[in-house]
Amino acid sequence: MAQDVCVVVDAGDRAWLAAIAADRNRPQKHAQRARIILLSTDPLSVAEIARLVAVSRPAVWRWQTRYAQAGVDGLPHDKARPASKPPVPTATVAKVLALICSEPRGQAALLDRPPARCEHGWPLHQITAV
Repeated sequence: MAQDVCVVVDAGDRAWLAAIAADRNRPQKHAQRARIILLSTDPLSVAEIARLVAVSRPAVWRWQTRYAQAGVDGLPHDKARPASKPPVPTATVAKVLALICSEPRGQAALLDRPPARCEHGWPLHQITAV
């Protein structure tokens, strides 16, 4: 998976990257990305850069490529990723609400109703679990 990206940094970008890397108020990930680009201008291997910055080799390749494509403006922004959990479908929400609003079936209708039940007799702990 070795990739060759030639990183060319002009004087303005070098000063900006050095300021980002030295700024203690910046998020650590921004400082790491700036250090990756600054070290990429030196004759170091990707493995050496990864070791010095304490990131993986694919992370070094990722940020070298991002800098080559978008310059300094591309470094502070992560790419958008899909949500970890898909949203609950509207049909499922409607089904759950219909169940909550309906009369309980089976043994639940025969039991005494303690105060921890909704107006239709469903146990509140079952409603909140859904």
